Order: sequence, then structure tokens, then C-alpha cells
Amino acid sequence: MRFFGGSTLTASSLSKACTLLKLIKPGALVAVAMLPLALCQAQAASGPKPPDATNAPPANRVVIKVGNIQLTQAEFETVMKVLQAQQGPAEITRRTFAENYSSLLMLAQKAQAEHMETSPDVMLQLALDRNQILSNAAYAKLQKEAKPSADEINTYYVAHGEDFDVVDLRRLFVWQNSTGEKGKRGMPPKQAQALIAAVREDFVKGGDGSKVVRGSKDVLLDAAPNRFQRGELPEKMNEEAFSLQQGQWGVVEQTPDALVLIYVVKRYRQDVKAVSAIIEKKLENQKLRASLNDLKKSTGIWLDDEYFGAATPPSVSDTQPNASAPTNSVLEEKQKDERQK
Repeated sequence: MRFFGGSTLTASSLSKACTLLKLIKPGALVAVAMLPLALCQAQAASGPKPPDATNAPPANRVVIKVGNIQLTQAEFETVMKVLQAQQGPAEITRRTFAENYSSLLMLAQKAQAEHMETSPDVMLQLALDRNQILSNAAYAKLQKEAKPSADEINTYYVAHGEDFDVVDLRRLFVWQNSTGEKGKRGMPPKQAQALIAAVREDFVKGGDGSKVVRGSKDVLLDAAPNRFQRGELPEKMNEEAFSLQQGQWGVVEQTPDALVLIYVVKRYRQDVKAVSAIIEKKLENQKLRASLNDLKKSTGIWLDDEYFGAATPPSVSDTQPNASAPTNSVLEEKQKDERQK
């Protein structure tokens, strides 16, 4: 169950309240949830003191009592804040949350009173939770240390500027029937060439070619420019698109069955500000991966291959960036897009 989900603890869910911390991301919540139990020991030694409702500041006002555990308003709101950060805004009222949390503390007190923490099963769960929390803390520290500086981001941008080139394209797809076979899609090659010439001429005159291709089932022309970053297009189209200048046409594919052309409406490079978040994440992942690999080497990790099986070598996709899109036929890509529409 989610601690913020549902209105109250039912009879069945009440029995599971002690497992709440396992159902939420391990982390600060464990320390927050255990704070009242730690305070309990100090309170037990000196005896519970009733809160001074008239003099205590609101943050220090006791708002929950569970046996000899007392929670102040500040402590309760800290628990709420941590849970909301992990699970999103609460779906229940503050009082319902308090009732659920009080039940958790009640059962935790009962477990401690009966020394359940000495049970082998509970000890194992506590040890696993502790290691998970420490692991998360160490990972968060490495992730923070891996955050690249502004200089590192700029340096990467200068060295990999081409990766952030962008082109706005109009694509022209023409199916042709070179054999004259009946029932086969496509127009005669001469007609296809004449249509392409008419489209190009219309562009020169300031048109968009839509009137030229209107009514033909054997032609597809992008109604508006499509924007692509380098590497997003199929390989052949990618190479042609980024070799052309603004206002130029290029032939991407020419077969007996089809002709594919592209027209470069605009071509430019995104500035570093527009792509800094992408670069930051990429560099952070690289540095974090390197730190984890170094830690593995310095720590020394060994697994019994006879028991676990031999390690699977990393695939090429895991070790090398995807430099270009798949090399499928441009026409096949377009036909697939049509079928999905």
C-alpha cells in the first residue's frame, strides 16, 4: 500500500503497517520514522512531560502521542515532506495520514517491546534495509560529484558541435512502375520525372508543391517541414540532408520502384544553452559510470562462475553511442509510417 493512498487503515492493512518503510523508497524516511522511537528512550528515562499548549511555539507543539512517544508539529511535517517528495502530493487528509502513521508507531513499539528485532527474519530485513539505505546514500553522493561544470559542458559542446546540427526538411516520395505491370503501384518513370520537375519549379516560384501533387495516389510530399537532429534520420537520408545547404534538393533513393527526394528548408546548429541539459546528463552518466567501475576495481568483486554462470559481455549498443539511425530503406521507413497512421 502507499502511505498516502486510501482513507484509513483497514483491519487487513493494519497488520501490515510495520512494513510501510519497505513499501516506500528506502532513504531518509527510515531515519525520520525511527526518530520518535529514539525520542521514546529519552522520554522513558525522564518520564513523559505534558506539552505546554500556551507557551510552546507551533513547530514545537506536540501533535501526536503514541504510548510514550511524542511527535512535535515540526517532526510530523518533516515526515509528511519526505513522503511527499518520494510519492507525490498526499491523496489523503492530514488527519488520516496521522492516524496511519500512529498505527505504524504503535506496532513498532509492540515489536520492540517483544524484542522482535532479535528474530532472525527481522534481523535479515533490517540488515537488507540498512545496506539499501547506505547504498542509496553512496550512489547519491557519487551522482552529485559527477555533475559536470559549466566549463565541461562548453568544452563538450565545442568538441561535438556537429551532434547538435538540425535540419528542417520537406520530403518527396514518388512511386513509379518501371515495368508497366498491371495492378502495380506507381506511375511511368517519365511521368515521375516530369512531376518531380514540376514540384521543384513550384518551390522556385515560392510555392510549396501541394497543388502539383494533389490528387495523386503515387506521390507523398510533407505538408510542412519536419525537424531532425543529426543522427535521427535513416543513414542515407541523414548523410544527404546534412551535406545540402538551405534551399537545395537532394536525391536520397532512386530505384525502379521509387524516388525519394528531400528539400532543405532550414539548417542550423543549436546553441549551447538549448542543449546544455542534454550534455549535462550525458557527461554525468559518463562520469558516474566511470566512478562505479573504478569503485568495483578498488573494492574487488568476485562471483563464482560455476554457480552463477559466466558473465555476459556488454553489447555494442551498451559501449558505443548510436552514431546514426538504422540503415533501412528510406521508402520502407515512410511506408511503415503510413501504416501506423
